[in-house]
This record gives sequence, C-alpha cells and structure tokens, in this order.
Amino acid sequence: MTDASWLKSMTNILDSYSDPAVLIDENYTIVATNQLYQHRFGEQQTPQPVKCYAMSHGYHRPCDQEGENCPMHAARESGATSSVLHIHNTPQGKEHVGIETTPVTDEHERRYFIEIMRPIREVSAEPIANKMIGRSKAFNQLVDLIHKVGPTDVNVLLTGASGTGKELAAQAVHKASHRTRKPFVTVECSGLPDSLFESELFGHLRGAFTGATSTRKGLVEAAQGGTLFLDEVGDIPLHQQVKLLRLIETRTYRPVGQTDLREADFRLICATHKNLPEMVEQKLFREDLYHRISTFPIRLPALQERRDDLPLLAASILLRIDATRPLKLTDDALALLSEHPFSGNIRELKNILERAVVLRESNELSKQTVAQALSLSPTHSTTQTNPFLAAAQQRLSLAEVESNYLDALLALHSDKTEVADIAQCSLRTLYRKIKLGD
Repeated sequence: MTDASWLKSMTNILDSYSDPAVLIDENYTIVATNQLYQHRFGEQQTPQPVKCYAMSHGYHRPCDQEGENCPMHAARESGATSSVLHIHNTPQGKEHVGIETTPVTDEHERRYFIEIMRPIREVSAEPIANKMIGRSKAFNQLVDLIHKVGPTDVNVLLTGASGTGKELAAQAVHKASHRTRKPFVTVECSGLPDSLFESELFGHLRGAFTGATSTRKGLVEAAQGGTLFLDEVGDIPLHQQVKLLRLIETRTYRPVGQTDLREADFRLICATHKNLPEMVEQKLFREDLYHRISTFPIRLPALQERRDDLPLLAASILLRIDATRPLKLTDDALALLSEHPFSGNIRELKNILERAVVLRESNELSKQTVAQALSLSPTHSTTQTNPFLAAAQQRLSLAEVESNYLDALLALHSDKTEVADIAQCSLRTLYRKIKLGD
C-alpha cells in the first residue's frame, strides 16, 4: 500500500466518525480531516502545514508547553487512547470540546494520531443565557466530570455553597445523558411541606385524604423516562427519608390511596449545600440513603475558586438582564467587583449587577454605580464587618490597606475634597497618596 493510498484509507475512516476528527503526525501537523471537522471548525485556508495547537488554540507550541494537558502527548507516552477536555477556538467563538486521541501506525511503522472532537454543548465558554458559563481551570474540571458521568445512569450528588449553580449543573448532566429528550423534573425539597411529601412525590387518588378532590400525578411519574432532580435533599425530614430510600432501592412507588405498586424509571440527581456526612454522624440524615444518592459526588466550586470567570459571568448575566441593550462594565468597575468576597457566589453577583443596571446612567456600568450597588447589598454589613481581618488574612501591607481604603472612598464620592475630609487628611496629602499630584 502506498503512502497516498494509506492516507486515503485513513481519510475514509475519519469520515466514518459521527464527530469532527483529524489525523495528526508526530510533529503535531494536521495531515487529514473529515467533513464534519471542516464544517464545525472551518476549512484550512492555507496550503502550508498547520499544527493542531495553532488551529485549535492559536498557540505557537504544543498544549503541554502552555500549561494544558495534551491528549496526543499522553497517547504517545501510553500507547493507548487518551481523553481530555479542552477549550477550542471555532468560528462560533470558544467552545468546550472533549478530545479522544488514539495512536495509529502506517505501513512504515510511522506513528500518527486520530483525534475525535466531541463539542460539549451543555456548557459555554462564551456569554450566553441559560447555560453554565466558564473557562477557568476549576470550571473545566467540573465540566469534565459532568461530561464523563452524563452518559451513564448512575446517581449524582451535587454539593457546594448556595448560589454556585447546582440546578444548571443538574440540567447539564441531564442534557449529556441518553434521557435528554425526556422530562427534567425538579423537586424543591426545602419548600415541600412535610404533610404533602408523599402526595407531591408519588401522587394521590381522589379522596385519599381530606382536600384530595381529584386524582393527581406525582413528580416521580412526571419524570418517567427522564431525570428527577431533588434540590436541597438535605432538607427532607428524617422520618420521610425512608420513603425516598425505598423508591431508589426498589424503583417502585404507590400513589397515596392506592395499593398497587407502579414502576419508576428515572435518573436521580440530588443537590445540597449542607454537609451530609456530618448530618449522618449527627443522625439527621440516613447513612444508607446518603450512600444511595452519592454514587458520583460532584462539588461545585465557589466563585472565589474561579475568579478568572468573573468577567465572562458578568457579561453573561448582563445579557440575561437585558439582551436588547449593550450593557457593559467599565474596567475599573470590573476591578472593584473582583475584590468583592462573593459569599453568595454567582447568585450574589447576579443581584449586584441587577441593582447596578437599575442605578446606571448609561449602558456602561461605572465603578461608582457598582460601588453604590455593593453598598445596597443586604450582606454588605455582614461581609464587611471586619475589613481589617480580611486584610490580615490576605497578608496586605499597610500601604495596600490604605490604598484600598482610598479607592473605596473615591468610588463612593466623586468630590475629592469630601474624600479628604472623611480620611482626615489635607487635599494635597490625598493627591500625593493617590499619585495624582506631586
């Protein structure tokens, strides 16, 4: 077989894949692509050989030399298929892509690599509404776990602080599963009255109890074939937990007032901000139930852990607030936001930006507007109760503490004379300290 005929055979193999795929040589040069790759990522515009890292990332050297995992490097070392998650440049912008790389050899024992690229559409690396958004390392690790567990049917437990986006994560798991065309049903466990737990979950027959004037379908039946999402599962009363355990173990249930069992078919995802292992120790949560729902635990990172995503998240939230206006944060407003602790995570960021949009004087949200929005925060007094402790924890110098204090004053008051009065220093000293004067 000639080199040309081998390459043609490999191109035919690439075209047999249902995802974008390329053939790469040991020097990272793209040798062949399938039609799906050309459609998704754009045809090669130059006759010169193109490196895979230049095409997908715009890098001038391999991914592993840029601080990323290189699937080709891993496949070369192991001699087996390697999988990683990357963010690729595409004509549509940056996209999360699952890469699967398999080594192959030609008739002369020269090594090549087939890379299959599966775009992860459940999340986004660009500002967009109603999806998980991010590019940071912590976010990509989260996406990788969702991408791996999504196609399975195992139970997933989402943990993390309030406001980290657990419901969006649950929806992403559902969309990545084979159940994606079936219902995604949310059960708000924290707002579910104890007396109605069974009725809401399993349904009831007419006349089953006082007030049951008609037969009602339960949420388990509504989720048939799809995903049942139990939000704040840690709030289910202890004496009701056994009923949930029985449902999970037997995959059967009885509507209230009915004797016959019904079959249940759903994928279970639970979420909580509580420490369930600690609740198990305190006998507030059943240990057997905990082990049933936590087959695959995923912890969502706090906003503090993914600070790099703040500009992207802010742009996405502003787009959701009003897609008809080009709302934008100024650089100094974004810098001010980046210093905020965000104890309420993404939900708190959303609230602050919504207030800033109300307070704005133009489509550009200034530092002063954001500072005013921050000052109106219900958590402002508690999160800022001891700023000196926060400064000490960050190991800030006295000069840095003073500089931050003056920046905060200037953000709240445009009149520098007023700022000097508050700081109890002369206007000349103020100018010197903020390096606007001599």
